[in-house]
Amino acid sequence: MIHVRIRQSVALATGALLAACLSFAAPASASTLTTTRTQAQTPLVVNARWAGHPTYDRIVIDLQGSAPAVTVTPVPQLVYDGSGKPVPLPGKHFLEIRLHPAAAHDDAGRSVYRGPKLQKTDLGKLKGIALTGDYEGYVTFGAAFDTLPYYRAFPLHSPERFVVDIAH
Repeated sequence: MIHVRIRQSVALATGALLAACLSFAAPASASTLTTTRTQAQTPLVVNARWAGHPTYDRIVIDLQGSAPAVTVTPVPQLVYDGSGKPVPLPGKHFLEIRLHPAAAHDDAGRSVYRGPKLQKTDLGKLKGIALTGDYEGYVTFGAAFDTLPYYRAFPLHSPERFVVDIAH
C-alpha cells in the first residue's frame, strides 16, 4: 500500500512538473499574451519653408510629434539618399540637414510631407532647398548657397519645428 501511494505521488508530481514545463515552452499566442508596452511614435516631418529677412535667411522644418535629433553639416555636394544622384540645385556650398528618428510618411507608407521636394530660391543667401531623403528613420534636406553659409541651427517649440538661420 505504501508503494502504491509513493508511485501515485511520484506520478502526480511528474505530471505537474511536465505540465509546468510545457506551459513555459509553448509559444504564446496573441490571445493569451498581453503587454502594456508603449512605443514612442516617430516624429513626422510635414513641411519645409523659408523666408528672407533683412540680415538673414531662415529655413523652417515643421514637425508633428516630438522634436528629433538634428544635424546640420556642410557637404561638398547634395545627393539623393539611396540613389546617390546629384540634386539639381544651383550653388557652390551646401548644407545637409538630417533629422533622426523621423519620417515624412505614415505607417502605411503615405507621404505626410506637404512641402516642396525641390525648390530654387533667390534669397540673399539661400539659393535652393530639396528634400533629399526619407528612409529608415532619417529625413534629409539639402540647402544650396553661392557663398559659404554662416548659420545658426536650433529647435523651436509649440508647435515643434527646426530652424536654420543663415547670416547675410
